[in-house]
Amino acid sequence: MTELLSKETFFEKVFNFEKNKEWKFEGELPCIIDFYADWCGPCKAIAPVLEELSNEYEGKVNIFKVDTEVEQELSAAFGIRSIPSMLFVPKDGEPQMAQGALPKHQLEKIMNEVLLVSK
Repeated sequence: MTELLSKETFFEKVFNFEKNKEWKFEGELPCIIDFYADWCGPCKAIAPVLEELSNEYEGKVNIFKVDTEVEQELSAAFGIRSIPSMLFVPKDGEPQMAQGALPKHQLEKIMNEVLLVSK
């Protein structure tokens, strides 16, 4: 199941950019962060795909959502200019950003290559 993050929960579960200048992942599992807005058509189209992936990869990957309208500071911190944008965060290593409503097979490919997880 996908989980909506606030700035505070983002700091706890992903990265506290106010405390750390260098990237330091706070989470237990690799994750995908979906930056979205309620009014965005492509965001609505990809939501069920992310929910599906969340169920299929349960216990291996966390899927979080950040509402760009509510959490403008988080969006600005990651330079979000278009939505949907997804941040793929491996357990170790640097996160990678992808933009647009990617098809499921492409999301799975990125999960395998960047997050190093498979079903």
